Amino acid sequence: MTSERAKAKSPKSLSGLLPFLRPYRGRIALAGFFLVMAAVSTLVFPLALRSLIDGGLVNGDTGAAGKGGQLMALRNHFFELFGVAAALGLFSAGRFYMVSWLGERVTADLRNAVYGHVLKQSPQFFETTQTGEVLSRLTGDTTLVQTVVGSSLSMGLRNMVMGIGAIGMLVYTNPYLMLQIVGALILIVAPTVIFGRRVRKLSRASQDRVADSSAIAAEVLNAIPVVQSYAAEGREAERFNQSSTKAFNVAIRRSLARTVLVAFIIIATSAALLWGLYQGTQAVMRGDITAGHLGQTVVYVIILASASAVLGETYGDLLRAAGATERLMELLDSASPIRSPANPTPAPLIEAGSAVEFDAVSFNYPSRPLQSALGNFSMRVTPGETVAIVGPSGAGKSTVFQLLLRFYDPQSGRIALDGVATRDMALSELRQRVGIVPQDAVIFSSSALENIRYGKPDATDDEVKAAATAAFADEFIQRLPEGYDTFLGERGVRLSGGQRQRIAIARAMLKNSPLLLLDEATSALDAESERMVQAALESAMKGRTTLVVAHRLATVQQADRILVLDHGQLVEQGTHTELVARGGVYARLAALQFTS
Repeated sequence: MTSERAKAKSPKSLSGLLPFLRPYRGRIALAGFFLVMAAVSTLVFPLALRSLIDGGLVNGDTGAAGKGGQLMALRNHFFELFGVAAALGLFSAGRFYMVSWLGERVTADLRNAVYGHVLKQSPQFFETTQTGEVLSRLTGDTTLVQTVVGSSLSMGLRNMVMGIGAIGMLVYTNPYLMLQIVGALILIVAPTVIFGRRVRKLSRASQDRVADSSAIAAEVLNAIPVVQSYAAEGREAERFNQSSTKAFNVAIRRSLARTVLVAFIIIATSAALLWGLYQGTQAVMRGDITAGHLGQTVVYVIILASASAVLGETYGDLLRAAGATERLMELLDSASPIRSPANPTPAPLIEAGSAVEFDAVSFNYPSRPLQSALGNFSMRVTPGETVAIVGPSGAGKSTVFQLLLRFYDPQSGRIALDGVATRDMALSELRQRVGIVPQDAVIFSSSALENIRYGKPDATDDEVKAAATAAFADEFIQRLPEGYDTFLGERGVRLSGGQRQRIAIARAMLKNSPLLLLDEATSALDAESERMVQAALESAMKGRTTLVVAHRLATVQQADRILVLDHGQLVEQGTHTELVARGGVYARLAALQFTS
């Protein structure tokens, strides 16, 4: 994914930003106008200075009347200089505002595009990409892009225009000498470009190491109770310190390389320009040019030298932004293998629940290609039926749910919902038909009301409270400090495991989908809460199809049918009584649980 981009010349990597700049062509053109006019105002200043020196000072009449005329001339020349300065200030202010707006807008668009794209990736993407790395790209890399688009790029273009203009004026006034200097400047550019490639590679490596540190921090902070329970704070701090040290070492190498690059540009350019200035002073002494001409030349030389220095700094910023753009474009270029078809097939909505069909499905997780998660698995569930899926750990129970939600596609076989293959359905329609209560209830950093409403964003407060009541969550929510408006904390840290689970159940019940998936939905509840929630689930399961995954067989005895999986194979199916009488895998599991 990165090889082609890694081989590209450094500034070209910024071409990935073009789609984000095109919508603002008008503003870019206006910013370009202000930029050029500010550069032109700067280039006009030496001409006004030459006019002041030659016309107002050197050649003025020294008589009484002449002195009055000379003062008037000086006043006019100073007004001209002030007019140039005022124009420079206004055009510079306009340029600054426009490029700042562009930097903020393009960065926001880029961040939104990357985040929205990542949200659409399948779980396969997150098997190989750490969340902390994605966050680093969303924050650190976009900040670098903002610096370039909103500042460095415009400064670079402005100084490029000024530098070219200064060279043009110097060549026009001293053609033979300045052509020599231009030739020397061209010789300076070649090693600058070659050395700049190394700076870019180090910039990319530095950003990668920072992303590694972010990934470690995100992982540890999300598991802080476990870290503290194992008294591993010191170990984790040391691991983060080692990662930060690596990032620091690479950053220092990058800074050193960039320092050498900037020093080379400034010293080499200044040497060439000082040679031209020396020749100019000799020309004044010989009478070939006037003092005003020399003053004009000096200012143009200063403009050219400062422009070269700024361009050296800007080039370094562009190299860093090129590395950041590469990393962001990698995320945008990553194509999810799970996508909605171009012409999705609509599925009929069955009032009594959904029909589910697995036909000879075989599946291996991408991260474990040699280990079969499901092998030649077939299952048919009629509308309104409650089917339990049981088996030992690693048997493939949760895999059935992941394939049904189309987080992955099987290597072979067919999965259908209401008679339509899930591959042929729009992902939004497929997932809208399915409600799920996962084993690990996910609570967002918002209120209890909004957490339940996540299942149906347009639900009224009364509908939310009705779902909470049905899930036996209303009572404990009412006891919270602010009731339904209580902030539940990150990942629901203010709630017990059973309370989090009941919030998740209320969310699924509010969604009111024709197919309900219960993945160990009562595993975190105590005996009393389990009885309450079990009653709520039985009510919720009426009129819809329900698939239940459970290790605790006591929760599935009343299912219409029980499927027994072992090592990805369907080995038994029937009712609880039939399977116990058969004396197979289910009977052994039941004997272990009920005996204990």
